[in-house]
Amino acid sequence: MKHNAGSSLLTTNKLGDVTETNQHYLEAIKAFARLSYESIYVIDYKDMSFEYVSDNPLFLCGYSAAEVLQLGYEFYFRQVPAQDLELLSQLNEAGFDFYAQLPVNERTLYSITYDFHLTHKNGKQILINHKLTPLFLTPEGKMWKSMCIVSLSRQQAAGNVSIHRQGSNEVWDLVIGKKVWRKSVKPSLTERELEVLRMHAQGYSIDQIAEKLFVAPDTVKYYRRRIFERLEVSNVMDALSLAVASKLI
Repeated sequence: MKHNAGSSLLTTNKLGDVTETNQHYLEAIKAFARLSYESIYVIDYKDMSFEYVSDNPLFLCGYSAAEVLQLGYEFYFRQVPAQDLELLSQLNEAGFDFYAQLPVNERTLYSITYDFHLTHKNGKQILINHKLTPLFLTPEGKMWKSMCIVSLSRQQAAGNVSIHRQGSNEVWDLVIGKKVWRKSVKPSLTERELEVLRMHAQGYSIDQIAEKLFVAPDTVKYYRRRIFERLEVSNVMDALSLAVASKLI
């Protein structure tokens, strides 16, 4: 997909004149970035620019934060492979179509997450997870500014597009190519399963967990199998990653 003015990345949510906001909110975002290993940046859809880019290196692809800030949306066209740019175009259109159907007073409750590749200046590609949530809306309810968080993906391929609503267990997954959203429910774990998973996160072995819970090691193994089945994963690392991403723990 070539960089052109008609790209849906540039036109789907195009805004007219918008009265500028007080930018004190950026101080809170900067403070959050200092505490996080993840890359943080803010999109301004008024002129398709970046309003803030943290110096956390994952998103930068070997550039400085100031250089990425200056590039704005041009950064995507430079650093995202053509196949993944097409994916971003599809999910961009589908995401804003979904968003337009929501009540205006609920739109800031929704966030979207997806995976795509970035190409580092050294030529190597990395698969990242990208989360986006609205910061400010225009008076008409269109997305004006959004906050984005970038971390390493736990997947093996691009895509995996999902929309989540704050305070709800419902999830909408995008069927790539059809621009259709399929609703499902986030997985859940019992309190004992969560307890076992938290102890794994602390580095305890199966025998140590069994001793702390006053159960047999085989019982802990049973809980682990149940966790893997519920989360549809095959190991503790993936279980922890998914549990954190789904806000289960």
